[in-house]
Order: sequence, then C-alpha cells, then structure tokens
Amino acid sequence: MIASLEGKPVATGDRWVVLEVNGIGYRVYVPEPEIREIAGADTVVKLHTHMAVREDAITLYGFMHESELELFTVLISVSGIGPQIALNILSQISLEDFVLAILSGDEKSLTRISGIGQKSAQRLILELRDKMKKVQGAMTPTLPGKQDTSLRDAASALVSLGFAESASYEAVKAAARGLSSPSVQEIIKAALRYLKEAERR
Repeated sequence: MIASLEGKPVATGDRWVVLEVNGIGYRVYVPEPEIREIAGADTVVKLHTHMAVREDAITLYGFMHESELELFTVLISVSGIGPQIALNILSQISLEDFVLAILSGDEKSLTRISGIGQKSAQRLILELRDKMKKVQGAMTPTLPGKQDTSLRDAASALVSLGFAESASYEAVKAAARGLSSPSVQEIIKAALRYLKEAERR
C-alpha cells in the first residue's frame, strides 16, 4: 500500500500528474482544482494517496490535504460510488458545499456533479446522513454551554466524514467562538475552513 508520495511534478494532464520520486514517475489522479496548483509548482509536492487495486489495473489517487483523502475514502465506501465518481465530487464541489448538501438533503446540488444521478444523490444523502447519526449516538456530550446540541451535531458530521474526533471538537469549538447564534450548517462550514487552515500550518 502506497500511503503518500513526495516528489517533483514532471507532467500534468486531465486530472492526473506524474510525480517523479527517486527517478521513478508515478501517475496519480488528483482533483481538478489541485492540478492547477501542482502544475504551477516548481518544488517538491507531497500527495496523500489511495491505491485502488483491480484485476486489470492498479491506480493511485492523490490529495494535497489529508481531509480530502479522508472524504474520498468515505465516498468510495458508499454503494455505487467508485473512485472516478468520488474524484468528480472532489473536483466539482467544495468540501463545505458538499457537506451542506448532504445535511440539507440538497439533491439538485449533487446531481450537477458528473456521474451523479438522482438515485446516486439520494444514496449519498441517505448513507452519509445515516453515518452522521450513528457517530452522533456514539459520541459523549462533552461540550459545555447552550450550544451543546449544535456543536455535537457539527462535530458528529465531521467525524462521520473521516475527521478525527479530537480535531473535529477543536474545530467546531474554534468555529463557534467567531459566530453569533450559529446554525449547525454555519458551524460546519467554519469548522471545515479551520481544519483546512490547520493543515497548512
């Protein structure tokens, strides 16, 4: 299992990059927004990777941020969602908007993504919401104050998407401090921004 690669990008194409690591070029499929970032890089790039093994191929999918790899792993666990459709999701909708679409049951936003029809959108909403409920039921209510329920719901949503429980709690608490009477959706959106910024530090 190849968990990560660190090397210099020597070629890029339609959602793929060739990363040269110790003289070996690895073709890695990455989300579209990151292709532009990688193509402009003249330094070593690190990608967190998922290796998909089939009878006829071994394919690497790479992400500059661990949060994207975590979401990718959650997405391909949903029945009917393979690596290519998961890559479409990460290429065509922001992490924040995707989470809000799941929480609000927004099928229209999801069906705008290539490869996602109405049934796939309904399945994503059903299965990911279900995961959020399971996580929420297993979590201990340790957050103080009037916003207990909103903060727990927001943290549960992040954990269900693959984020660590401690990091999720830290992010929602930090997010809530800058908001006045926030909704669960607002907390999640701010917490996801916090997690992204934390990865860059």
